[in-house]
Amino acid sequence: MPFAYKKVLIIGATSGIGEALAAKLVENETQVIISGRRKDNLDAFVQRHGSDKVKSKVFDIMKLDQIPQFASEIIAENSDLDCVFVNSGIQRPFDFSKPESVDLDIFDQELVTNYTAAVRLAKTFIPHLQKQPTQTALAFTTSQMALVPMMRCPNYGASKAALHHFILALRTQLQDGPGNVKVLEIYPPAVQTELHDAKHQPDLKNGHLIGMPLQEFINEVWAGLSEGEDQIAVGSAKDIFNHFEVKRQEIYQQMTEMLSGLIKQFLR
Repeated sequence: MPFAYKKVLIIGATSGIGEALAAKLVENETQVIISGRRKDNLDAFVQRHGSDKVKSKVFDIMKLDQIPQFASEIIAENSDLDCVFVNSGIQRPFDFSKPESVDLDIFDQELVTNYTAAVRLAKTFIPHLQKQPTQTALAFTTSQMALVPMMRCPNYGASKAALHHFILALRTQLQDGPGNVKVLEIYPPAVQTELHDAKHQPDLKNGHLIGMPLQEFINEVWAGLSEGEDQIAVGSAKDIFNHFEVKRQEIYQQMTEMLSGLIKQFLR
């Protein structure tokens, strides 16, 4: 089965998973728009792959009030956009046993990047996706830590778990239309990217070598996307997902159906 979408916006594509996924899409003849904070990285990607295949737009998702304008400009220039991929994410360690070491400004930055901005981007792009005549998609990168937290990065796990719960509810809300918007979620394990670099997590030695090789990860993600899967767990994340997340989502569906029935009794 070929990849279902013709033009994909990847938000958070200046390095790591976003950049590698963009390259995979271009390789498979999908038009791509890449976005992120670092103009030099975006320009270098376009130069490598060609401006006939890739467009770029510099944007910092921390500027929450500018998200509607960003989306309006993207849509105006790409009326055939049929997939938005929210990939931006940062990871920082926090040790609350030493509260004096916890920088709450960095804590808030991580929460906004990993969760709040993703929700705002979803709200802003959904109307466009709903209006398209063909199937569209809103995709997110979460983490295996959306399912099981890690002690050294409590806010990262919490923010990804919040996004995961939001995605589950969003998928249910959008499934009956208007339009035909699929909601996709990718659950990476640890992957060899700059997420773990010393400039971000100085207590780690050779952090960029932690985890699954990036290209191996992308190949597995691509296989899932090409099969039309809406939840793609890779590596150790797949083991975690299969161990208990499948059952948890069954319970979620049962609760949703039960609550929907109850709510209808009180709606006029």
